[in-house]
Amino acid sequence: MQRKIRIKDISEMAGVSPGTVDRILHNRGNVSETARTAVGEVLKKVNYKPNIHISGLSLKRKYKVVITTPSVTEGEYWESIHFGIQHALEEYENIRIKCLVHTYNEFDVYSCREVYDRILQIDADGVIIGLTFKEETLRLTRNLEEKGIPYIFVDSTMENASPLAFFTSDHYRCGYLMARLITSIIPQDSDIGISYAIRIGDESANTSTLRQNGFNAYLSEKKKTHKVQLIPYSTMEPEKNDVWVKELFHHQHNIGGVVFFNSRGGLLADCFARNGINNIPIIGVDLTVPNIKALKNGYIDFLIGQEPEHQGSLAMKTLIEYLVYRRPVKVQNYVQLDILTKEIIDYYNQFNYLS
Repeated sequence: MQRKIRIKDISEMAGVSPGTVDRILHNRGNVSETARTAVGEVLKKVNYKPNIHISGLSLKRKYKVVITTPSVTEGEYWESIHFGIQHALEEYENIRIKCLVHTYNEFDVYSCREVYDRILQIDADGVIIGLTFKEETLRLTRNLEEKGIPYIFVDSTMENASPLAFFTSDHYRCGYLMARLITSIIPQDSDIGISYAIRIGDESANTSTLRQNGFNAYLSEKKKTHKVQLIPYSTMEPEKNDVWVKELFHHQHNIGGVVFFNSRGGLLADCFARNGINNIPIIGVDLTVPNIKALKNGYIDFLIGQEPEHQGSLAMKTLIEYLVYRRPVKVQNYVQLDILTKEIIDYYNQFNYLS
């Protein structure tokens, strides 16, 4: 009996990677015409036909899915992503899926590198990636593509990668929105404080960079003349935050408001509260427990929500349906952005997405 032709066989015959063959077979784009032509000729030569019984056969096998994101802390942003993933797994409980969760310290590029190296040793059927560091993630995804392993991004996406799909808000637009909000509530001649995270390694978080770009674009387009002052903060050495805040705000300064480009705005708000600083507007991102508390207490003026539970749930559902049923996948998936204030936060049903 003739041996079944595998993606690996086709890739070797065409002189391309298994990932390239997979993208061509499932029409996922980002493939050169040269590669497409080479694979097409091989498919004709071997008389390749898709397996029409794939759904029934796929239901009987066990799938190994790797989930890698920043560390999960109770009440914080990434816990919501994982809640969404778990919700999807419960919906597809009849499918045999083994999930391997590998998290890393989002403030330490070397922690991320170590975790990604471990993932590359796993023979996975698919990977869900919550990316922070672009270069490390690019190295991971290139290896996955060479092995023909599909992957999905949550919370962010990036150029030079070919995910099966991504589920994220538009972070550039988020930063643009934050600039519009902060400049509408502070004096025209005041400065804007931008809080940034102290990280181990020389890379910034991908989402923060995109938001910063959108923020700067608004200031430039609208010809805003606010000067920007950087305010550092540390999650690994939180005792330093009070020192930095005291040095900045207990001396002469012209900061009219502060923006926080990641989900740790509540940390800065707590620092303000401890130091009696209650007249500086703050705009933050994500409906974490600390952020909502700060919003209700008046230390954060606006929060931008980006549906993390929904992102996680849709990512896992998409990966399952692709692996099991080979259903067509929409690559670009942007979730909505919501502006929340203390007056409406209790009525915001999306915060209770899974309840």
